[in-house]
Amino acid sequence: MRTVYVNGEFVPEDEAKVSIFDRGFLFADGVYEVTTVLDRKLVDFFGHRARLRRSLGELNIVLDLTDEQLLDIHRQLIAANDLDEGIIYLQVTRGAADRDFVFPPEDTPVTTVLFTQAYSVIDNPLAQRGAKVVSVDDKRWSRCDIKTVQLLYPSLAKMEARSKGADDAWLVRDGLVTEGSSNNAYIVTRDGTIVTRDLSNLILHGITRRAVLECARNLQMKVEERPFTIEEAQGAREAFSTSASGFVSPVVQIDGKPIGDGSVGSVARQLREVYIAEMRKSAI
Repeated sequence: MRTVYVNGEFVPEDEAKVSIFDRGFLFADGVYEVTTVLDRKLVDFFGHRARLRRSLGELNIVLDLTDEQLLDIHRQLIAANDLDEGIIYLQVTRGAADRDFVFPPEDTPVTTVLFTQAYSVIDNPLAQRGAKVVSVDDKRWSRCDIKTVQLLYPSLAKMEARSKGADDAWLVRDGLVTEGSSNNAYIVTRDGTIVTRDLSNLILHGITRRAVLECARNLQMKVEERPFTIEEAQGAREAFSTSASGFVSPVVQIDGKPIGDGSVGSVARQLREVYIAEMRKSAI
């Protein structure tokens, strides 16, 4: 049985409780982060911590835990659950109060929850065979740069993909790909240029995205941050996505059309290998 963290206490998962009046439950009024654990160490923890602080600030939620305390909680969970590889999920909501669209008083204690999930992030079958994706209209709100817990539409998009025999969905707004349902999206053009959507309020500012693009530039790969269409993606040499739990995940088919020769591309394969090596060196 896992040990989880709830509002200052480490407890067995079957004893963890959150109020039915919690605004995360009633309004999806909260934010979250997912940090990968590799070799019992945290991957890019400081990037996730910084994005957490930004998301909280955008919603005017005040977390009284210091950065050092957050790091200590993560490490205690790794030890308590003997976690060698997997993720740590962190969620902060505005706390519990009678249901009202208006925010509760500023001194209302926030709800902070963390738990672990153990699974193999390195030996991922999708990294070997490549993912099939379908395009889905992006019907999310316009502040996708805030990592909120309101994930119903991405969940619906993933289920639509599954119903069509695909692994995931790429979201399309005004004819242009924004990102994947839970990842950032990329193509590699015929001349070898890596293309991914530029940062804005329409996509999540991926921590893995930033690290992978740095790896690409260090490898002297050309990178363009701009929108692209599904049609351009289907005509690309290769495609892939990035996320904290998926690292670099090759995409081999979009809307039933093979990308390139339909196999995992060399750019995605190389970036995945280099990213994993770099993260193993820098994990804390």
